[in-house]
Amino acid sequence: MKSRTRAIRLGTALVVALVAIACTSDSDESGSDPEGSESEVSQGSDAPEQPLPSRNPNLADSVVPMAHFDAAQTDSVAVSGPDGPTLALTEDDLTYQHLGPAHFGIAISPEYADGRRVIWSNGGDRISKLDYETLEVLAELPLPDKGNVDAATADGHISDLDAASGEELADISIELAANYLRGLAGVYYLLDDTNTLFVGGPESVIAYGDVDPDDPDSEIEVVREWSKPAEIGGVFVGANITQDGRLALVTDEGWTVAVTRDFTEFDAIQLTGAEAAPAHNAAMADAGQRKGSADWVRNSLAVDEEGGIYAVSLDHVHKVIWTGEDLSVDTADGAWTAEYSNSTGVGSGATPSLMGFGEDDDKFVVLTDGDEVMNVVLMWRDEVPEDWTAPDGAPDQRIAGQQPANVGDPDIEAIQTEQSVVVGGWGAMVVNNDPASVPEGYPEIGHRLLSGYAGADPAFAPHGIQKFAWDPDSREFAEQWVNTEVSSANSVPVVSLGSDIVYTVGAREGEWGLEALDWTTGESAFHWTTGSNRYNTLFSGMNLDQDGRVIHTTPFGVVRYEPEGNQ
Repeated sequence: MKSRTRAIRLGTALVVALVAIACTSDSDESGSDPEGSESEVSQGSDAPEQPLPSRNPNLADSVVPMAHFDAAQTDSVAVSGPDGPTLALTEDDLTYQHLGPAHFGIAISPEYADGRRVIWSNGGDRISKLDYETLEVLAELPLPDKGNVDAATADGHISDLDAASGEELADISIELAANYLRGLAGVYYLLDDTNTLFVGGPESVIAYGDVDPDDPDSEIEVVREWSKPAEIGGVFVGANITQDGRLALVTDEGWTVAVTRDFTEFDAIQLTGAEAAPAHNAAMADAGQRKGSADWVRNSLAVDEEGGIYAVSLDHVHKVIWTGEDLSVDTADGAWTAEYSNSTGVGSGATPSLMGFGEDDDKFVVLTDGDEVMNVVLMWRDEVPEDWTAPDGAPDQRIAGQQPANVGDPDIEAIQTEQSVVVGGWGAMVVNNDPASVPEGYPEIGHRLLSGYAGADPAFAPHGIQKFAWDPDSREFAEQWVNTEVSSANSVPVVSLGSDIVYTVGAREGEWGLEALDWTTGESAFHWTTGSNRYNTLFSGMNLDQDGRVIHTTPFGVVRYEPEGNQ
């Protein structure tokens, strides 16, 4: 097998398997509400102004064009979100739309000629397009060989979840996961500047678009599909886009691919050490590991503004260079490979995030490692400073910071996550997704599911959110705060740097709800109780829309929070 396929011209002819089957006082007012912009925002009274990554011009011109918001995978935005007060919401405060199972994110379109926008979402049985203002379903495209889960069936499942507790709830969770979360692909996605939605499958990438590109109400069609050639081993587990508009993809066997969006040209290269990937993945499968849980590459990619593509393999972080013509792993081009700690032997569960976007800023790639008690790790993105000394115990000179993510419990024996680190300015935040307890005899493969469908039950609800920060003056990486009481059961939080608040979904006293924490202090800013599993995030990402409203997908749909005074 060749290790490289040079730009091959083809005839015109985001992906990842779901890995997850796998005391603060409340306040009625938030902290500061500084002004934000796409280029620079304030991050609290004690923090210096810090730029966000510049907008990739090839992505849809909206707040949410892709998973994790931007090519740097930061999960942070400049737009200001809601600031409270604490409320118990009713159905009148929530706009909900049924979509079917396994929708894990949204993408907001650019404006059409008439000024309207739509919301795209790819799910387990359909591609959906919604009206931005009302969330009305404008069009749906059923996926081949998938059943259609109607609203009545979904409502029945929600009722069962809401009525159950304890072991009964745990059993229902395993049953629903087996029906709706098994064998998923296309969790990672992106919407480009032409309003084309790119979603992947194990062997291909599919482009979806409007039958009539000028009509928001148009039906959806498959615009084109690219199937990877046989010499590229493995299945796709991530998707991103370069600054010059190439789709960047990675497989579980360590192949990185850059393909033009018209699917006429591609370049591919193996990550350093990827020759061992097929045997490793086969051995993990023989040992009974579920697909994706211990593959050589398990997560998606981050992309910087200079052609750097960042992937995490079993024991290493890799920087691949897209030169504009081909992919390179040559150090002479700026590529590198650096080791991270991996005492579990299964590697990091995190998609890498980037930090540092000002011209003279320190620049890092951020991840959690593979230790039993995972560490949050910073690695220098570019050249390591000549005078740099890595922290004690760090396995590589490139490591700038390494701190245990013990969520405030120094005696904790194990904690891992399948989420990327949330980055805002110099801050890096992780959440605890491990259930508080597990019923005796419950299958190990389903432990993290207890933080999913069952995550509001006090017996299972995880607690703990922890933020670390880099100090560019002292060049030290340390804990900034830890909140041990708030639950972020399963969602990927979002930071509004405009309002200095981080939003997530968790549970209080057995009821689901939106949680808002001060990004600078970690104190609870406010919470909105919703109660029902209908509004559970189920491993999906939190989003803010163009108007600063919180919106996220749910077990069978999508919900937007619109209490009076916060619309």
